[in-house]
Amino acid sequence: MEKVLHFAKINHLWVKNSFNEGKKGAATGKIAGAMNKETGKYVAIKKFKETEDELVQKTMKRELKMLQQLKHENIVEFQESFTYKGDLFLVFEYCEKNLLEVLEESPDGLSPKLIKSFVYQMCKALAYMHKNNMIHRDIKPENLLIDENLNLKLCDFGFARKVKLNKNNNNVNEMTDYVATRWYRSPELLLSGGIYGPDVDYWAVGCIMGELADGNPMFPGENETDQINCIIKVLGNLPESLVNMFYKNPIYEEKELLHVSKPESLERRYMGKLGPTAIDFMKGLLQLDPKKRLNSDTVFKHKYFACFMNEEQKEKEKEKEKVKENEKNKEKEKITNEIKND
Repeated sequence: MEKVLHFAKINHLWVKNSFNEGKKGAATGKIAGAMNKETGKYVAIKKFKETEDELVQKTMKRELKMLQQLKHENIVEFQESFTYKGDLFLVFEYCEKNLLEVLEESPDGLSPKLIKSFVYQMCKALAYMHKNNMIHRDIKPENLLIDENLNLKLCDFGFARKVKLNKNNNNVNEMTDYVATRWYRSPELLLSGGIYGPDVDYWAVGCIMGELADGNPMFPGENETDQINCIIKVLGNLPESLVNMFYKNPIYEEKELLHVSKPESLERRYMGKLGPTAIDFMKGLLQLDPKKRLNSDTVFKHKYFACFMNEEQKEKEKEKEKVKENEKNKEKEKITNEIKND
């Protein structure tokens, strides 16, 4: 963070810029950079005004509750919360940019190697959340922070929910369908009226993967109906189950569902930007039927991530060797002490 001459003091923090100049949180709240005068480290601070309406208050409490439960290398570190003059402040580790800003600096897309690294880190964060029965529900470039070492951190949990899943991997309780930013909403999120599961998060990862490849949003719909039709233009016609959802959902009354004979396809759109393995992986994330979509149980088994899994396996083997070596040393020490005592 660049040095500035004027800071506003809030408790033990020196805030770099006013919250009106700071970034808007994806869900709610204003964000600004700050320095912790006790540690000398820069942090990000998110402010919720006391006067926020009931919905914002509810979202704020949900985010705080989620943050207190989440500890993962690819999830932004929540450090503390406090109140000041009636307003609530949440303090996080500081990351210089979000993924949207990275894309703005590279309008033609990122390198395949960097795309793979970011997508892998997204999937690790989601696998951790889903393992703990949480859905993020608002995966988008603005909610993915990037630090100076290109580590990715998932943030903004105002729309996240704890869920109880049935055998179809759907939440047993209905949830609102108006959550994720439109361009990253899955078909079932657009159509089902609140019956969906963690698969909606992986759909968003697929959308972002395409955006990272060429710098353009994959499905830039102008409204809900246009969003569905944007998806159909690229991926093809919806399966019958989703078509039925469309015509039963009152939101789409008197609306027309597009039918295509030759969709654009992911291969045509991204060939030359991504290799065949990467495109096959993206197709797995963007299956129209959520039951066929890659999920936390299958995503790391895809050969797209083989290089990372090989490295992780090597690290596990190293850890095993360290444990064995420590056990041997302890045994040697024990024998040596027994000989000395004799």
